[in-house]
Amino acid sequence: MNLGSFLIMRQEVGLLLVFLIMLVLDIFAPEKSKIRNTFQPLVCILFFIHTSLGFLFPSQGEAFGGMYVTSTLTTWMKHILDLGVLFMFLQSGSWLNSNEAMARRKGEFYVISLATLLGMYIMVSAGNLMLLYIGIETASLPVAVLAAYNKYQHKSAEAGAKYVMLSAFSSGIMLFGLSFLYAAAGTLYYGDINLSAAGSTTVGVGSVDLFTIAGLVMFLSGLGFKISLVPFHLWTADVYEGAPTSITAFLSVASKAAACFALIFALYNAFGSLFIVWKPLLWALIVITITLGNIFALRQKEIKRFFAFSSISQAGYIMLGILSGTQQGMTAVVYYMLVYLFANMAAFGVISVIENKTGRTDFGAYNGLGKTNPVLALVMMFAVFSLAGIPPFGGFFSKFFIFAAAAQQSEYLLVFIALLNTVVSLYYYLLIVRAMYIRPAETAEITKIADAGTAGMVRIKADSYTNISLFVCTGAVILVGIASFIFRNIDGLTFGIR
Repeated sequence: MNLGSFLIMRQEVGLLLVFLIMLVLDIFAPEKSKIRNTFQPLVCILFFIHTSLGFLFPSQGEAFGGMYVTSTLTTWMKHILDLGVLFMFLQSGSWLNSNEAMARRKGEFYVISLATLLGMYIMVSAGNLMLLYIGIETASLPVAVLAAYNKYQHKSAEAGAKYVMLSAFSSGIMLFGLSFLYAAAGTLYYGDINLSAAGSTTVGVGSVDLFTIAGLVMFLSGLGFKISLVPFHLWTADVYEGAPTSITAFLSVASKAAACFALIFALYNAFGSLFIVWKPLLWALIVITITLGNIFALRQKEIKRFFAFSSISQAGYIMLGILSGTQQGMTAVVYYMLVYLFANMAAFGVISVIENKTGRTDFGAYNGLGKTNPVLALVMMFAVFSLAGIPPFGGFFSKFFIFAAAAQQSEYLLVFIALLNTVVSLYYYLLIVRAMYIRPAETAEITKIADAGTAGMVRIKADSYTNISLFVCTGAVILVGIASFIFRNIDGLTFGIR
């Protein structure tokens, strides 16, 4: 380990510096400064500087003998994760200041979130399956703490417990798979596993490939939990509902993105020679994930559970680009995650504002929102239109590029199934729009809200940090769709896959 390795890992080093600054401040800062909300502007500024420097000074190379790999592509992926965390920090202020006990623990929240992001960085840059596993665990354990952060609320504690138990189970399956892969290849480096699998020409009992295939299936099962692929999705709705809304937004975007990016590199760098084996597995996972996610979303009356099943369905669409295995497909996946981040963070930002003011997360809380709070309703409408794939929003173009990449590989049946499911998703996303603009407002909730206007007109105001995040996300949902240079920049990255 030398200075060159630190320079290659400059994004991780920068994140560690922000982490250490916030940790020291949390330990030594007086209680009054924590209650006065001095932490939120500080962490937002520090993290914005860290993210900006990552854009200005990208790094490429290897460290630790190839266990750690970074490139222009991985740098872009980390930027997407950074944006998800930055928006979470902007939107979490009102929730953290909701009571004095929570306000005293805000430093812990920021430190734990940064630790989670470090694990995601490691996942994206891993060139060895053991380092990938370390990254997954580094990211997953703090997420369980964040999910249970409202420790005095039953649902939050339940969400944390369920996430811990199922995460441990999925990690055990993955580790068992890694042991098979090590037995087959004698190494856990991506390139060496790929060469070992390519060296065997037979598949079956008595062949070394049997261990490789068994390891591959278990590896997919473990990582499928992180992405919320069916049938590894059962934790998603309960955890999304019970976790604080800002954490739910983080789970739906950054956690899913990190796992998808890690899967891309693992499949094509470590298991590329077994494409004929994992392609049908991924094909089946895509169909059942998109279909069941949409079917269960139709039945939801609680909006966070609704977006949980929506995110499961979205994971299936993302897998379409991975299945294609081309540069077009990889570009489409990165672009899709960028658009999905802005749309989901906008939607959950509105959910957080309404929940903080009313204490409600059911669909009834959105009845008449277009009349009582037109700005929040407009942000939510733009977000769900993008998620549904309605032009000219970014979600339309992201779905188009994903479908085009799959069609380029003659996956016409799969594209047709995905298109049918898109029609179904359009219906349930429009249920939110109907509630906001067609259904009458529920005026009985006025007494629960401190800032009420004239009779029957409930006015909900967000704090300035949340307003900034909503403004940026809403603008990006439109801009990313019509500004072609963004897609061209992503497409111009060096894919190999890295």
